[in-house]
Amino acid sequence: MRLTTKGRFAVTAMLDLALNEEEKPVTLAGISERQGISLSYLEQLFSRLRRNGLVKSVRGPGGGYRLAKNHHDISVSDIITAVDELIDATQCGGKENCHEGKPCMTHDLWSSLNAKILDYLSGVALADLVASQREGKEIRFTVRRENSRSAVQVAA
Repeated sequence: MRLTTKGRFAVTAMLDLALNEEEKPVTLAGISERQGISLSYLEQLFSRLRRNGLVKSVRGPGGGYRLAKNHHDISVSDIITAVDELIDATQCGGKENCHEGKPCMTHDLWSSLNAKILDYLSGVALADLVASQREGKEIRFTVRRENSRSAVQVAA
C-alpha cells in the first residue's frame, strides 16, 4: 500500500491548522516549526489544499491560512485526495494489467481493500482528530456497517 509522506503531512498540517486557527490565521512558518515539516513542502501542499477548497489564504500583516470549511465537513480522505495522494494496494495502480496485461489473481482483493480504506478515511472528520488532540484521549474509529460512516469512540 502506498500512503506517502505527502498524505501524512497534509493531514498533520490540516490538524495543526484546525487546532491553532481560532484567534488568527495560521502561518505556514508556524506549522513548519511546530510539526517539523519543511516550509517549501507546506507551500506545495497548501497550494493544492487551497485549490481544492479546503483552506483559504488571508493576505497581509497577520495573514496566513484558515480552514475553508467546518471541521466536521472535512474528512481525512478529502485532505489526502486534495494533495493528489492515491491509496492503492494493487501492484498495477488499478489499471488491471499487473499479470501479462491482465489483472492478477488477487486484483479484486486489493481493489476491495482500497475501497474499504477510502470508506474508512471518508468517515473520519477533521473534527474527530481535533477532539482527540484537545481531550488528550485515544479515539478509536470503527466503520459502522449500516451506513458505512465511522463511529468515533473516545477511550478513557
